[in-house]
Amino acid sequence: MLLFLATIASLALTPLLLKAFFPYFWKDAFYLADLVRILMKFVLRRRRKPSFMVLDRFLEQSVAHPDRSFILFDNKNYSYRDTDKRSNKIANALRRHSELRAGDTVALFMGNEPAFIFTWLALAKLGCPVAFLNHNIRSRSLLHCFNCCSAKVLIAAAELQEAVMEVLPSLREQGVWVCLMAKRCDTPGMEVFSDQVEEAPDTPPPQSLRSGVTFKSPAVYIYTSGTTGLPKAAVVNQNRLLTALAVLDSTGVTPGDVIYLNLPLYHTAGFLIGLIGSIETGSTIVLRRKFSASQFWDDCRKYNVTVIQYIGEIMRYLCNTPKRDNDRDHCVRLAIGNGVRAEIWKEFLDRFGNIQVREFYASTEGNVGFVNYTGKIGAIGRVNYLHQKLFPYVLIKYNTERDEPIRDTSGLCVEAPRGETGLLVSKITDIAPFVGYAKNSQQTEKKKLRDVLQKGDLYFNSGDLLKIDHDNFIYFQDRVGDTFRWKGENVATTEVTDILTLIDFVQEANVYGVQVPGNEGRIGMAAITVKEGKQFDGNKTFSHVASYLPAYARPHFIRIQNAVEVTGTFKQMKVKLVEEGFDPTCVTDPLYILQDGQQSYTPLTGPVYRSVVSGSFKL
Repeated sequence: MLLFLATIASLALTPLLLKAFFPYFWKDAFYLADLVRILMKFVLRRRRKPSFMVLDRFLEQSVAHPDRSFILFDNKNYSYRDTDKRSNKIANALRRHSELRAGDTVALFMGNEPAFIFTWLALAKLGCPVAFLNHNIRSRSLLHCFNCCSAKVLIAAAELQEAVMEVLPSLREQGVWVCLMAKRCDTPGMEVFSDQVEEAPDTPPPQSLRSGVTFKSPAVYIYTSGTTGLPKAAVVNQNRLLTALAVLDSTGVTPGDVIYLNLPLYHTAGFLIGLIGSIETGSTIVLRRKFSASQFWDDCRKYNVTVIQYIGEIMRYLCNTPKRDNDRDHCVRLAIGNGVRAEIWKEFLDRFGNIQVREFYASTEGNVGFVNYTGKIGAIGRVNYLHQKLFPYVLIKYNTERDEPIRDTSGLCVEAPRGETGLLVSKITDIAPFVGYAKNSQQTEKKKLRDVLQKGDLYFNSGDLLKIDHDNFIYFQDRVGDTFRWKGENVATTEVTDILTLIDFVQEANVYGVQVPGNEGRIGMAAITVKEGKQFDGNKTFSHVASYLPAYARPHFIRIQNAVEVTGTFKQMKVKLVEEGFDPTCVTDPLYILQDGQQSYTPLTGPVYRSVVSGSFKL
């Protein structure tokens, strides 16, 4: 009897002891169980014959729940059946009016609208990979991105006709078939496509059209600025797309959830997590053209949204809106995203209620990711034994001045101790591959790091500095190299430099990102030298960057130097410039600020600087 009572007592005390000494035991255990469940589902799908792709999961949902709402957009409701039939019509129209063949790449130049989703599904049914062009890019950048993926067809939204016209001569020289999702267009070489779609049958195209698609076949191309140069087309193959099905499922999203999607569909977050994740769970998507802080919660209430996506900037924008009595009057229970600062995270929860925040870390082309399944404020994830075995990663010491990993006398990298910042590198394996970039073997190779922990090993260089604390939580610290992030977009400094040096009076340019109090990420700044006998022209500079760069990539501050400082190996020095920032009381060089209203760069005075720092000057 005493033994029985002792056993009962010990069983009763176990949960208390676990909570006291291992506070995250149960959350770790549930995460492990979920990881095993997802892996088993993935393995079983990989074994199915014929091959099971993301498109097949969508078709399953369309058969199982044909009348369930899939897309809600501008007071229009598209069910799973509607979406399936609409994509069939586009696929059949393309077969009838173009020379498109299975395996041909198609570039999609379109904003957030149902036609984006319909067209992508249609092309998947034809066995064609799709390149998602950022609808903000223009001219040289647009043509570069198009050429990256060797596309044979460009499908553009009606409102982007002028942008297409800028590059149309080059596209016509290449024999590209250009079509506009519009009913009327008088531009030679650009065909309208809406009428053809309406006239096409909604019967499914033959499945044999995609019989040649394998798990290694490119599914989509998503552009990333990476560390240098113009945007690169990261290859997302069918296998990677299949793994993306698990993202929302792993965070507890269910078929009954309504997901608010206002992030760009051409980005990883909007497409892979928002759209592909919703296809797995069979949820409903509320699609918006773009984020609006003033309409965000009204939309959530109108559509009974239960799951929202975010990047750090979105959280801050929402917290900066005027407080209202109904701030907590909504059905949102879960927020999924990345890049939110700890203080904004706390403020968001205090103001808008007890919403579960699932902060994660991942990159478009990377082979490792983390999710903060515990809700620990500020963390991007947690070290987990099984996860690290399946996807081996390590934080290594990094020299930010020399912009390279620190190596020991034997030439191997040095692991960063617990509690110290290090560069995240993840081992390239069959389970965790790195596919790389389309038509860019040089940049693909630059993301590979050899001889990390032992001679001959091969790792993916994330370019991100992280820290693991003594409680096994992982925190994002900063980016390395020549990239900064502003308005949720990665900006390659080399691309901006190339654009600036096209101005006739600019001799050299050194572009970098600087922090602005109260803002996420880093905003663009350029230190330039002016050619002898020339003068800086703020109007001409504004006109030039506005023509070539999207708003988020334009340098907001310009510093005029006598000479651009370089290292002994002729690399531009940025660290000191970043530290000095744009404070006119600290910087003796002339400073200018981008003024959208005046369409010019004007002198950055003390009062203007103070208005920027206080937040009254809109950036």
